[in-house]
Amino acid sequence: MEFIIALLAVLGGLAIGAGAGYYGRSLVSKKRIGQAEFASTRIVEDAKEQSRAILIEAKEESLELRREGESEIREQRSEMKRSERRLANREENLERRGSNLEKRERSLTESERKAEELQSDLESLKDQALVKIEEVAEMTIGEASEVVMRQAEDDMEHDIARRYRDFEQEATERAQEQGARILATSIHRMAAEVVSEITVTTVPLPSDDMKGRLIGREGRNIRAIEKNTGVDLIIDDTPEAVTLSCFDPIRREVARLAVTKLIADGRIHPARIEEMVNRAKKEVDDSIWKSGEQAIFDAGVRGLNPEVIKLLGRLKYRYSYGENVL
Repeated sequence: MEFIIALLAVLGGLAIGAGAGYYGRSLVSKKRIGQAEFASTRIVEDAKEQSRAILIEAKEESLELRREGESEIREQRSEMKRSERRLANREENLERRGSNLEKRERSLTESERKAEELQSDLESLKDQALVKIEEVAEMTIGEASEVVMRQAEDDMEHDIARRYRDFEQEATERAQEQGARILATSIHRMAAEVVSEITVTTVPLPSDDMKGRLIGREGRNIRAIEKNTGVDLIIDDTPEAVTLSCFDPIRREVARLAVTKLIADGRIHPARIEEMVNRAKKEVDDSIWKSGEQAIFDAGVRGLNPEVIKLLGRLKYRYSYGENVL
């Protein structure tokens, strides 16, 4: 009996121990599960936080890229507008030239038409002369022909002179109008800002010793050059060269020619300077007139006032945007 009781006690103890162990393991498992759930929740929260940070950073990068893209697009649009303006200006120039060519063609066609009319009138007068010759019975054919032809020539000369005078007057008015337009355009283009590159001219010297001769005793030679040309003669440390400074390009050209001639001649004194300046002025005036005549010849314009021809010739010595205006 005691054995059974002891056995039951042992079995009961084992059962209680097993239950306590199970309960303990259950508590440990629940604790671990709670810790695992907390850890997983923390991981999820961290992941969400990182995701939000990444999303914000991505949005900022996207906005930055968008701003850069919009800036590039604006710059490209501005460049396209500038290109379109340049293209429009070129098209306008081409249209203007085309219009001038059309006017010249119409003028030529009109001249040809008038010449044909004159030829037709001449043929008609010849026919009338033959009729008159036949009607004149008391005169020989030669005498009648001579009288009628003389009368026809007088009539034709008068008619041709009248038509030529009308045509010349019309062409002169048109040429003066076109010349005024060309002159106005040239003056407008020359209204750009003057820079130092187009207000100075450099004259080479064979040696630096020539600088002293150009200055002269007590500066009398340099004063004579500046007085006769209206140009400032700058002599500085530039090796084997002097500089001519003036806003008027024609005065600079006169001074350049005069100084070049003085250097080549070797005789430099006030009287010689005045002589060389006068020669240079004459050469420049001749060059201006020839350039003006060549310009109106190339443009096909006739009957311009001599003063307008001189003004066109003076454009040979003016520059705009680095190019010769004429």
